[in-house]
Amino acid sequence: MDRFDARDLARAVTAGILQPGQDQALLAFLRQQPPSRASFQLAHVAFYLGALLIMGAMGWMLTEAWMRIGDSALLAFALLYIVGITLFALSLQRRAQPIAAGVLAAVAVSIVPLAVFAIERLVGWWPLNDIRGGYDWYFTHVQGGWVVMELATVLAGLLMLRLIPFPFIVMPIAVALWFMSMDLSEWFHGEVFTWEQRRTVSLWFGLGLLLVFLVVDGRTKRDYAFWGYLAGLVAFWGGLTLMDSSSEWGKFLYCLINLGLMGLAVLLRRPVFMVFGAMGVAVYLGHLSHEVFADSLLFPVVLSLIGLGVIALGVLYQKRREAMSEQLRARLPAGLLQWLPALRR
Repeated sequence: MDRFDARDLARAVTAGILQPGQDQALLAFLRQQPPSRASFQLAHVAFYLGALLIMGAMGWMLTEAWMRIGDSALLAFALLYIVGITLFALSLQRRAQPIAAGVLAAVAVSIVPLAVFAIERLVGWWPLNDIRGGYDWYFTHVQGGWVVMELATVLAGLLMLRLIPFPFIVMPIAVALWFMSMDLSEWFHGEVFTWEQRRTVSLWFGLGLLLVFLVVDGRTKRDYAFWGYLAGLVAFWGGLTLMDSSSEWGKFLYCLINLGLMGLAVLLRRPVFMVFGAMGVAVYLGHLSHEVFADSLLFPVVLSLIGLGVIALGVLYQKRREAMSEQLRARLPAGLLQWLPALRR
């Protein structure tokens, strides 16, 4: 509870707004409630930035030099990080620092693949006899041999959510599942797994992830859906945008899908959909300006007017977000509404 304390409520009792004893009951109730909306603070930015720096250092920036220290040393190093960071996160949770504890818990989960990588190298076992590359390949290459690492990461993330229920932990779980969808596809397809197939897998995996978190959204005390939506949009929108379409109708369909994402932002009250949808529409308009209307003097003027209109719509949406969401939902069938999350105030 950041905005009110016991002294504020005591003044309300003195003013006759609350009855004696009601202030303490109200204070206890408010302290038990999860925050309805995260407040932006500089400290929060520092928490997430620090977590991302550690994840990067222990992930794709772990160079080949670390592979030469020996598998036993690598395993000990990874376990030391995982245990130490988890214990520190639990201590922060006990000190009522949930955000710092949660981001550190996510860091601990993100290091699990490194520990499994070292174990597999130690025991000499690797799926498909695939021992190519160092640990940094885990983040840049599709290989069937990574599946055990990804499965361990998902399980570790689910266990960590039981210890420290914080939404950001969903992110390393979602990333591991995304990697797993690619690697399993490579496993089943064999050595020939084309770039086009990877894009298709990413698109359908992202769509599936979005549907899963649509069901989760609004049905948990904490907002786990945000990070799930973000991971799903990265996979879906990335796969969709990288697909080649030789026809203008295909590119126009791409624009319509992105407009649909913007509509979902209004329906679900999730700005992250608006961000990806707007980027997609911008990509399509860029295509029109460079390919279709390359020799048109009017196109930049028309595009500028469209841009001003979009800004005006953004201002309107900001002022009337609740009413717009309710009006849009009022036009939907009752059977569909029951699957949507409740409106947020």
